[in-house]
Amino acid sequence: MDWITAALLSAVSIGMVNILDSHLITKRMPSLRAYLMMASIFILGYAIVISILTPLPEGVAAWPLVVAIISGLIRSAGLGILLYTLKTEEVSRVVPVVYTYPVLVAILAGPILGESLGMLQWIAIFIVVTGAVMVAVKRNHKGITGWLGRSFLLLLLASLSLAVAEVASKYALGYITSWNLYWITAFCVAGIFLTISLRRSVIKQISSVVKQTKTMLIVFTKETLAVVGMVLLFWALERGPVSLVSTISGSRPLFVFIFAWLLSRLWKGFLLEDKTVGTALAIRLLATAMIVAGIAIIYLA
Repeated sequence: MDWITAALLSAVSIGMVNILDSHLITKRMPSLRAYLMMASIFILGYAIVISILTPLPEGVAAWPLVVAIISGLIRSAGLGILLYTLKTEEVSRVVPVVYTYPVLVAILAGPILGESLGMLQWIAIFIVVTGAVMVAVKRNHKGITGWLGRSFLLLLLASLSLAVAEVASKYALGYITSWNLYWITAFCVAGIFLTISLRRSVIKQISSVVKQTKTMLIVFTKETLAVVGMVLLFWALERGPVSLVSTISGSRPLFVFIFAWLLSRLWKGFLLEDKTVGTALAIRLLATAMIVAGIAIIYLA
């Protein structure tokens, strides 16, 4: 498997994770904090097991570990903002705004990591990112096409957080493995989520949730997919240019849109209703074609 395929499979996996996040937060969990606590328990369990199975390389210096921890903390902040926004907005419009971050990664990777891209690769990045943002288009009750409202700035902050985390991850992966970076990141995510959610009232809330077999199965599936997606992403980052890996993994809005469309028809009420029709739907189809074309250019380049 090459790094391009790994990044694409990561996009598919995390796209499904975003869908399940939205379903759990809006349909099954009593509060966002209850969801964060439930997720952090699973994340912590995976992190402990994987850290035992994949210890750090002998003689690794302290600085790469500090960078890896910083990367995990910043990524946690970006994920937290994303999950908070999913409480009120449709997942198929939230995710595309966040995943404009490959452009920021490409800008940061030059001076920090010394990466350089050709003209064709820059064109591919802008095609994919533009397509991802276009997936977020919507129409209001007056038929006017627009974008997300007050959540937009928060999502841009999440995008910046993920960009910085991605560049820091690439640096750290020069000294540790993708599995090492996963469990370091997982400990950071679990720690922050527990700090936010660990309340007596929240513990009471999740005590009732654990009795719901279907909900627990969905949470388990989601967290397992998250492990697969993140390890594939880090594996690709370890082997490929961070700018292009981020661009391919940033195509996940396409998969979110596809999964959301399919599930909304197979399982009524699974997600917040998306009433995209007419012009907005045509724009999304064009966006899909752009994302596919951009990824194809990266393959060819």
